[in-house]
Amino acid sequence: MNSIQEHILKLRDELNEHNYNYYVLDNPTISDLEFDLKLKELQELENQHPEFFDIHSPTQRVGGEITKNFETIPHEYRMYSLDNSYSKEDLFDWESRLKKMIDGDIQYVCELKYDGASISLTYENGLLVKAVTRGDGFQGDNITANVKTIKSVPLRLKGDYPPKFDIRGEIILPIDGFNKMNEERIEIGEEPYRNPRNTASGSLKLQDSAEVAKRPLECLLYNLTGTNLGVHSQFEGLTKARAWGFKVPMASKLVSSMDEVLEFISYWDVHRHNLPYETDGVVIKVDNLDQQEELGYTAKSPRWAIAYKFKAERVSTRLNSISYQVGRTGAITPVANLEPVELAGTIVKRASLHNADQIEKLDIRVGDEVFVEKGGEIIPKIIAVDLNLRPSHSQPTQYISNCPECGTLLVRQEGEAQHYCPNYNGCKPQIIGRIQHYISRKAMDIEGLGGETVALLVNNGLISDYSDLYELTKEQIIPLERMAEKSADNLIYGIKQSKNIPFERVVYALGIRYVGETVAKKLAKHYKNIVAIAHASVTDLVNVDEIGIKIAESVVEFFNSEKNKFIIERLKQFGVQLEMSAEQLMGQTNILQGQSIVISGVFERFSRDELKKLIEDNGGKVSSSISSKTSFIVAGENMGPSKKKKAEDLNILLINESEFLQKIK
Repeated sequence: MNSIQEHILKLRDELNEHNYNYYVLDNPTISDLEFDLKLKELQELENQHPEFFDIHSPTQRVGGEITKNFETIPHEYRMYSLDNSYSKEDLFDWESRLKKMIDGDIQYVCELKYDGASISLTYENGLLVKAVTRGDGFQGDNITANVKTIKSVPLRLKGDYPPKFDIRGEIILPIDGFNKMNEERIEIGEEPYRNPRNTASGSLKLQDSAEVAKRPLECLLYNLTGTNLGVHSQFEGLTKARAWGFKVPMASKLVSSMDEVLEFISYWDVHRHNLPYETDGVVIKVDNLDQQEELGYTAKSPRWAIAYKFKAERVSTRLNSISYQVGRTGAITPVANLEPVELAGTIVKRASLHNADQIEKLDIRVGDEVFVEKGGEIIPKIIAVDLNLRPSHSQPTQYISNCPECGTLLVRQEGEAQHYCPNYNGCKPQIIGRIQHYISRKAMDIEGLGGETVALLVNNGLISDYSDLYELTKEQIIPLERMAEKSADNLIYGIKQSKNIPFERVVYALGIRYVGETVAKKLAKHYKNIVAIAHASVTDLVNVDEIGIKIAESVVEFFNSEKNKFIIERLKQFGVQLEMSAEQLMGQTNILQGQSIVISGVFERFSRDELKKLIEDNGGKVSSSISSKTSFIVAGENMGPSKKKKAEDLNILLINESEFLQKIK
């Protein structure tokens, strides 16, 4: 190695260390001027000696890469959302659910919930290789070039890091930096940004990474994800991540009881206003990773974590009118049109009134002064009426009796909260809504086709259901508003590509009422093809895991419709995947059909997720708790004594990994 290369490497190491001291530890050891001089010296040396270029050099943080379209890529490990709680009763209920599922003492890690844009960073051999937005949890946008400009994101790690792992966190905009950006915008006559969270999120999708580099973004990390990480608890993971060079907030605390959790919440409910960042709550996690694995996940959230949301901000404003929206299932949602008011950093003009019962319960009337909150800090909702300010001529709200779009008499089934328009095939918002659902990312994911274009196609008489998409031609599309030749080509290509979408997502895309992603997967896995689902009776369907009477009746009703039968026949003719592929069916059997199986303990050969998949692939149902209906338990090391005793009391068979493999061989 020659002396110039050595000097370049030495400068990089020095600058990385100073960067870490300044942006992560908030403890600079040299002046800004000294730092800038060293960085300039490194830039000049790298320019003179391009043979020593390194993409992870500190000089690469200035940006300059242009990204026209952000590539959508899958997460290797799904990014789940968190269940929310709003009271100490919610937290004690959560704790009691935990104690029914796992044995032994439970320690918790309390962390502040930062209000930013979720991110997943992937490191290989200590180098940042990928930064992906949360997206829908299954896939997100690759924004690596932009994230590399954020000074608190290490490009190169130090210490005893694993060879490969993901780390999750939030990209935030500190309040001071946000205020400074707004001062500069006002000075040049630009509209100020509304709030730090949306500004941080928008910054990450700027096309020019040099522009991102100018913004004072920070990245706060809180969760390691991967296999063989050499970490046994959440708190240990935070400590190690900090040592590797990540900015991990110091506020996190390991506690041993729910009372200590509540003390942490009480303290930060007051002191959060002194923080340099916006925070909207506290996240509580089970500390022990073996216990986390035992608890597992619901369809949307980890069972081992919960978010406690601080009391929402509340404002008062006038209700100007009530309008009614028709959803894709025909459900009618009343919407309050409000006098615009600022709430939690955004201008609120509308709020959901949910249903007729809610309007009656609060006695909401046009002209009322109402109190508005952001439910979970996201969706505005009316929580009360200021009766002292009610006008004397006020009249009670009369809920509509006919569909606001097609005029059909509304129906309300017994036990249902909402009114419905029964005009399934003739009500335009329902038709548009079903097609919009069909093309959505989690369903058929048709590139080049958005919600507005669907409405244009329907309103121009080009399509009336989602099977019509497959007969569209370029010549029909080009005359539409905002539709150029390239856009038309992309749309036709996207529709063609949707024929490769796997069967389970097609089942979801059909838009059967009450059939979400999880239920669609259960139906696809159990029945294997659309014909079998279509011929299933209500009795057959309720015997499938997680399918109750309401879902079963809805599925049967859907397939009894002559119109739906016709649409599905057309989808079949166009080549849409209406059965499981040979690849998906490989390794699937009915050996465990009708059996309910519990997984407990820690295993050597398989992860719990792999065991769960093996059970489901062989027709079994995975249960989280032991009961008289449990067929057998796959037991590993450290199975809790109370679970073991319950199994013995109920005379339930315990088998190990090897015996389980023998059973399904």
